[in-house]
Amino acid sequence: MTLARIENQDNIAIIWLDQTGAAVNKISLDLLDVCEEYLEEIEENEEVHGVVLISGKADSFIAGADLDEFVYMPNRERAEMLSRRGHGLLNRIADFPKPVVAAIHGATLGGGLEVALACTYRIATDNPQTVFAFPEVKLGLLPAGAGTQLLPRLIGLKPALDMMLTGRNIYPHRAQKMGLVDDLIHHYGLLAAAKQAVLDLRERPVRRRTPQPLVYRFVERIPAGRRLMYRQARRMVRKKTRGKYPAPFKIIECIETGMETGMDAGLKAEEDRFGQLAVSSQARELIRLFFYMRALKKNLLKEQIRPVATLGIVGSGLMGGGIAAVSVQRGMDVVIRDVDYEALGRGEKAIWQHLERRVKQGVLTPFARDRLFSRISATVLNRGFEKADIVIEAVCEDLELKQRILASMEVIMRDDAIFASNTSSLPISSIAQNARRPKQVIGMHYFSPVPQMPLLEIVVTDKTANWVTATAVETGIRQGKTVIVVHDGPGFYTTRILAPLLNEALLLIEEGASITEVDDALCEFGFPVGPLALIDDVGIDVGAHVSKILGPFFAERGVKLSRSMEALCRAGYRGRKNNRGFYRYSRRRNGTRRNTPNREIYSFFGGKKRISFDRDILQDRLSYVMINEAARCLEEGILRTSRDGDIGAVFGLGFPAFLGGPFRYMDNYGIRRILGRLETLENMYGARFSPAEIIRRKVQSNEHFHQMNVSDKHDES
Repeated sequence: MTLARIENQDNIAIIWLDQTGAAVNKISLDLLDVCEEYLEEIEENEEVHGVVLISGKADSFIAGADLDEFVYMPNRERAEMLSRRGHGLLNRIADFPKPVVAAIHGATLGGGLEVALACTYRIATDNPQTVFAFPEVKLGLLPAGAGTQLLPRLIGLKPALDMMLTGRNIYPHRAQKMGLVDDLIHHYGLLAAAKQAVLDLRERPVRRRTPQPLVYRFVERIPAGRRLMYRQARRMVRKKTRGKYPAPFKIIECIETGMETGMDAGLKAEEDRFGQLAVSSQARELIRLFFYMRALKKNLLKEQIRPVATLGIVGSGLMGGGIAAVSVQRGMDVVIRDVDYEALGRGEKAIWQHLERRVKQGVLTPFARDRLFSRISATVLNRGFEKADIVIEAVCEDLELKQRILASMEVIMRDDAIFASNTSSLPISSIAQNARRPKQVIGMHYFSPVPQMPLLEIVVTDKTANWVTATAVETGIRQGKTVIVVHDGPGFYTTRILAPLLNEALLLIEEGASITEVDDALCEFGFPVGPLALIDDVGIDVGAHVSKILGPFFAERGVKLSRSMEALCRAGYRGRKNNRGFYRYSRRRNGTRRNTPNREIYSFFGGKKRISFDRDILQDRLSYVMINEAARCLEEGILRTSRDGDIGAVFGLGFPAFLGGPFRYMDNYGIRRILGRLETLENMYGARFSPAEIIRRKVQSNEHFHQMNVSDKHDES
C-alpha cells in the first residue's frame, strides 16, 4: 500500500500524502517511516531548496491518527513508544535545515495538525472544507505528537487550552487570525503558493508574534499569571465533567509541565500521560462509540435509496426551522409552511440567525449564506409541496393534528413522495392509520436544537417500505446526523427510556428529596444535566403531554406513575420557557440563566420540608430504571441492536459517554450484578424495577449484550 510519494518540481521536493485505498490520510507508524526516509533523501540532496507537504486527497490533509494502531494498546508502554516515535519525526521536521511548508486543504485534525505545527510555515485554503482541530479529548486522549507543546508556543496559552480542552473546529479565517496558519489562498493556487513560500523562506526566515490581545500576552509572561490560567482551566473542566473524564486534566498537566520546565520535560509528560489515557476505560468506551458512529454513516440499504432534492417542512418553529437550516447546508431545497406569515417570519429569522453564526465561525462566507437562504421557500399555502421528495411534519404532539396534516399532504404530494413525522412519542402507526400510502409514512425524530444535536431516530412500522427507510436514513446522514433505526411503539426508544427516569425523579421529590439532591445525583453519575433541570428545558407542559401518551403503556405493567407534571401544568408552570419551573431563571440577552431551585414548587410535592437520601440510592433508582427499560426495548424488537441502544442513549439523552451507553455499562459492570440490584430495587419500590427478561436470560446463558473483546472495534451486536 502506498502512503506517500515524492516528486521534484523546480528543485522543491513535493511530498504527496496519499494513502491508497483510503478516503483520508492517517498518521501511522508506516507513514512515519516513509516520511523519515524522504527527509533523509531531501537533506542529502543539495539541489533541493525545501519541502512542501501536501495531500493528494480531495478534502483532507491528514485526518488524525489511525485509531486501529494508536489506541487499542496491549499496555501503556506501547502507547508511550508510539508517542515517542511521533515526537522523533516532528522534531526532525521542526529542526530540518531546509524550509518545510505545509500546504493544507481539508480536514487537518489531531496528528495531522501536529505535523502542520512542526512545519516552518503553514498555508491553507480558505475553503470551508479546511478545518483544524484537536479532537483527541473527545476520545479520552490527548495530542501525543507534541501538540500540547507546539500549540501554546505558537498561538498562546489561553487559545491553546481552549482548542485542546474543547476539541472544537477552527475554520480558515479564524485560524489565520489566531496565528494557527500563516497565509490563506484559494484552493487552485495552493501548490504554487506553497512553492513560492519555500523560496521566500530561503531568503527571509519567517518572523511571527502571538496575535493575542496585549493583556493575555502580558499575563502569560508572568509565572503567577500562567498559574492562574491553569487553575481556571482546571476549575472549568471540573465543573463541566465532575472529574469523570481524565483527559482534560492530563492535557493541562502536559501544557503546564512544558511551559514551566521546558519542551523536553513537556514531551516526556506527553508520552507518559498519553500512555495512561490510551489504556483507560474512558478512552476505550469513547473510541468504541466513535467506531459505532462511523459504522452508522454507512447506509446498509444503499441500493434502495431514492434521490432527495427538495424537502417540504410543515411547521417553522424551533424544530422545523432547525431541520430546514441543516438541510439547505447539505444541498437540499426547502419548502416550509406555517399557519400565518408571522410564524413564518419567526422561523425564517431563526434560520437566518443560524446561518449568520456560521459566517461568524468562518464556516460560510456572506455570499454562501445568502445563496443557502435563497434555497428556502416559505408559504402559508401548500404551494411547492408537490415538488417535495420528503415532507416532514414538525408540529406539536397532537395526534389528530398530525393525522389531518398527513391527509392534506397526501392530496398534494407525489405518489412516490415520503411523509415523515417529527414526533417524540406518538406511534407512527397511529398517525398513519388512515393514510392512503401507509408504506410511505415514517418517523424522523430529531432532537432539539437540531443543528447541535447529533442524533436522528428513524421510526419504522410493519408497513414501512424498505426504500422509504433507506431514503430517510440517507437524508439524515446527508444532514450530518448519526442515524439509528428503531421499530414503532409508544415513545419509540429514546423517549421511552427517558420517561421512566423523569418519572422516578418526580417520585423522589414526592417522597421528600430536594431538587438539588436529585439533579446532583444524576450529574455525579455522569449525565450533563439533572432530570428536573431537563424537564424545565423541555417544558413542563410538553412533559405533561408526553406522560399522558405514555402513562397507560407503563401503567399496564404496574408502574407507579407521578401525576405532578399535570398539576404543575394546570397551575401555569412551563419551565424555562416562562421562567416558572423547578428552578428560578433570570433573563439574559442570549436567553435565560438557570439560578436557584424554586422552593415554591414543593407545595405540589408535600411541602417545603425535605429529607436527605443516600446518594447511591438516588443514582441507582434514576439510572437503573432507564437501563432496564433500554433492555426491554431490545427484548421487544424496538431496538435492532445493542449498539443502536448505546448510541441513542448517549447522543440523544446524554447517557454518560465514558460508560459507553446502557448496554456497555451493563456488560462492564456485570449483568449478574445489575440483575441483583434490580431485584433488590423491585422488592423495595415495586414493579417498575422488575428486571427485563432479556437480562435474566443473559445471566443464565453467561452472555453479554456486546462482544467483550476489547479490540473488536467493529462490534455491531
